[in-house]
Amino acid sequence: MELKTQGIYVFVALDEIPEGVEPFATVREYEGMTIVISEDRAIEAGLPTDNRFARISLDVPSSLQSVGITAMIAQTLAARSITCNSLAGFHRDHLFVQVDKADEALEILRDLKEQAQGWLPN
Repeated sequence: MELKTQGIYVFVALDEIPEGVEPFATVREYEGMTIVISEDRAIEAGLPTDNRFARISLDVPSSLQSVGITAMIAQTLAARSITCNSLAGFHRDHLFVQVDKADEALEILRDLKEQAQGWLPN
């Protein structure tokens, strides 16, 4: 497995998703809706692109009932002043880190992967 960024994404707060817009993810909150969308699609739709993050998808088999993996990753990245907004999918976790710190985050994740050899599932 090779760790790499999956592109630049933005988080946008909306009341509803505009027609034709295909977000990567949505979160419904009391205050409205947050969408996570690729920067390119956001620009095409005329949406704000202020909250930019690099997406890193972890290709480690995970379960929605796993305990501690994303918490450990977030804590490790936080110790290096790297934001980590995590989004759990059914098959894998997706991390959103500052664009300017994506390379450093990847390096840290590679180090963690190396340390975890033997106890991570194949």
